[in-house]
Amino acid sequence: MVSRREICVVKLLLVFGFVPFSRDVVGDGNGFQNCPFSAIYNFGDSNSDTGGISAAMWPVTAPNGETFFGKPSGRACDGRLIIDFIAEKLQLPYLSPYLDSIGTNFRHGANFATAGSCIQPGGYSPFHLGIQISQFMQFKARTTTLYSQLSPNRKVPPYKESLPRPEDFSTALYTFDIGQNDLHYGFQHSTEEQVRASIPNILAQFSHAVKQLYKEGARVFWVHNTGPIGCLPNTALYYTSKPGYLDRIGCMEPRNEIAQEFNRQLKNKVSRLRTELLQAAFTYVDMYSVKYALISDAKNQGFANPMNFCCGSFDGYHINCGKKATVNGTVYGNPCNHPSRHISWDGIHYTEAANLRVANHILDGSFSDTLFSIHEACRHP
Repeated sequence: MVSRREICVVKLLLVFGFVPFSRDVVGDGNGFQNCPFSAIYNFGDSNSDTGGISAAMWPVTAPNGETFFGKPSGRACDGRLIIDFIAEKLQLPYLSPYLDSIGTNFRHGANFATAGSCIQPGGYSPFHLGIQISQFMQFKARTTTLYSQLSPNRKVPPYKESLPRPEDFSTALYTFDIGQNDLHYGFQHSTEEQVRASIPNILAQFSHAVKQLYKEGARVFWVHNTGPIGCLPNTALYYTSKPGYLDRIGCMEPRNEIAQEFNRQLKNKVSRLRTELLQAAFTYVDMYSVKYALISDAKNQGFANPMNFCCGSFDGYHINCGKKATVNGTVYGNPCNHPSRHISWDGIHYTEAANLRVANHILDGSFSDTLFSIHEACRHP
């Protein structure tokens, strides 16, 4: 019997054609001009970290970054992340990490995301969402004061042109891609039912964070739901022999079901925030459906088995991306030769090629609850 989810996936695949980015859209055909986003402020985990954890705690080493940047760029990926494609789509520079003190330019926004971060305190990183919001509030207060004091002709750092314009905070795009680690950490340290029961508290803290930003003048919010965590190769590969635990494409079905419950409650929370924060515009983006459709149809889309990944090893010897080891004459850890043929980069994070495929479909509004594109995110439904 065909499940409801499989029917949804089939429908998604019917429209899953791939198109290149276009930067020349100036209206929607109905007289609406694009939102005047001059800055992006991002909050999240490693799915959107552009160098925060690398600057603050430990470097992200080669071969990360090899495909696009030609060197490590602080991203857990061979190239660009979805937040990078968002910046490109809005014709803005890539976001500088807030935690990076070297050569940073915050004129067009800042990235507070750090690898391992959760919404709630604890987990893998000290930089949970509450800390990221506190960092933003301090950043906004200090840069606003400094901006008013500096001369545009200043010859030594800090330069006025590297600081955000105070008026841009209220017209910026505020993006969220966080929550996956709350579930993943929960799976490692509690039962699946306990993880499910923790979702309301996790999302209460998310709601509080959004309200704090709203009080600071934020008005446009772009919120990604969490992806199919049960399809991450680094966890799914450990359950291949557990009867009834994997679905037809090799994903851990119980964990995906909890991710979907998280997303259902997140969508409801965003809907409630719309009724409470009347001057705000929210876009809820269904990342789960886009990613699951891509994984389900990997072969037809030119990708290798989605449970295979490019960097690191879980086959006989566990070694993380960027490291190597020789065991009984076999070298583990060499990256693959063609990352663009893989969906998963390192068993946890997506390759640039997969990120591009996903970005091409979320940024046009096809998987947003409002059906607004990224250019229209300031509109109210």
